[in-house]
Amino acid sequence: MVDNTRASPGRSAQDSNGPRLGANASDQTGSSSIPNGNGGSAATTRLYNKRWAIVLLFSSYSLNNAYQWIQYGIISNIIMKFYRVEAFAVDWLSMIFMLTYIPFIFPVTWLLEKKGLRVTALMANALNCAGTWIKVASVSPDLFGVTMLGQFVSSLSQVFILGMPSRLASVWFGADEVSTACSIGVFGNQMGIGIGFLVPPILVPNVDDMNELAYHIRIMFYISAGMATLIFILVVTVFQEKPEIPPSQAQVQARNIPRDEYSYKASILRLLRNKPFMLLMLSYGLNVGCFYAVSTLLNRMIIEHYPGEEVNAGRIGLTIVIAGMLGSLICGVWLDKTKFYKQTTLVVYLLSLIGMLVYAFTLSLGHLWVVFVTAGVLGFFMTGYLPLGFEYAVELTYPESEGTSSGLLNCSAQIFGIIFTISQGKIIDQWGTLAGNIFLSIFLLIGTIMTAKNFINSGDASFKQTPGYREMVLYQFKIIFVVNLWHIFSVN
Repeated sequence: MVDNTRASPGRSAQDSNGPRLGANASDQTGSSSIPNGNGGSAATTRLYNKRWAIVLLFSSYSLNNAYQWIQYGIISNIIMKFYRVEAFAVDWLSMIFMLTYIPFIFPVTWLLEKKGLRVTALMANALNCAGTWIKVASVSPDLFGVTMLGQFVSSLSQVFILGMPSRLASVWFGADEVSTACSIGVFGNQMGIGIGFLVPPILVPNVDDMNELAYHIRIMFYISAGMATLIFILVVTVFQEKPEIPPSQAQVQARNIPRDEYSYKASILRLLRNKPFMLLMLSYGLNVGCFYAVSTLLNRMIIEHYPGEEVNAGRIGLTIVIAGMLGSLICGVWLDKTKFYKQTTLVVYLLSLIGMLVYAFTLSLGHLWVVFVTAGVLGFFMTGYLPLGFEYAVELTYPESEGTSSGLLNCSAQIFGIIFTISQGKIIDQWGTLAGNIFLSIFLLIGTIMTAKNFINSGDASFKQTPGYREMVLYQFKIIFVVNLWHIFSVN
């Protein structure tokens, strides 16, 4: 997804003489040439085998939670029929993930900083497990409110999950493993979304008998609840806050040096007064918000033109996920090779607009293979925009915390995602899918114009004059990009 061999200059300086894993290494202890801060001998670092169990466990409960986000939307026509509700109500089963993120992301980030990984993991899994079992109890046509409650509880869990991968990677892994660990963590989330597109249409066929339909829905809910319960038990018994011995000299110093107080409020206010960043935040929100709407309403758009193709609608969603992962990888490699951040951002945004237009005008042609191709192209460029948006923000936000600016970018995406999903859904109901997709294309055109304006007007940021800073911050943003990749599809 990104170049996993690059490390920040600061971390490289600290760890360049530290221990490295050999071909047959397991738990390893070694000394670094960096003093421990008290003028004594070098501090000891150690890499534990358990770190892989920790990151795989995180990936597992991230997968389970991401699966739940899309499990209703991809069979929205069946859910409408079973619960006897309008399409708009079913859309909110996905949009609740977007809405919940907006007010809770910063308090949860604060909790992670103050209480650490284990408390955050326990909260995430307790909420995730509770949400799945609430949904098990909602399998009755008159209990739509209960299933919405379960989805809300699961969406709260998502907020706790999103902030963990980069912190987990830095606490448990060596400096040259951080990006790999983040990738493993987020891979679970991406796979959860892909499975969420693919599996529900298979488990819940579109049958007319309500008792049979209830049976299939209950099976779907029991599977996710059983998995969530098993993972919760494993987290309680296995998940550890941190290794006894730090994995890197960076972590040695992080444990020994008191953290400076950081004002989220002051940082946010400074960013909101940064006009180039505000343009980026709006254009980023427009792009990703459009993709949230397409993903949420995918079933409705496919079924309108291809009745009875619920399973293929799920496969098209899976195609979007896979193409998006490929687009993110290629864009990341391209940026590493060329450093053309502004130019690439503008070109990919423009290609996202073109992809949206092509998808809009070919959806009704009557050939599913065309939809597979155009949806894949759309996912490729819109997801490929993610690393561009975050890395372009490096030029506009120095010296602010990358965590604060990325949080604002994602909040913008959630807000526009809700607005676009509601608006496009209403337009589809009144005038059809072509009008709904043209509506999104108009906003992508506005975003392209904003990106072009930023490209023309934004000057060199002060960090360009700081030796080594660009590489360090880009490294941090790459971690954040990996952490937030699934927002393309959720998000929510």
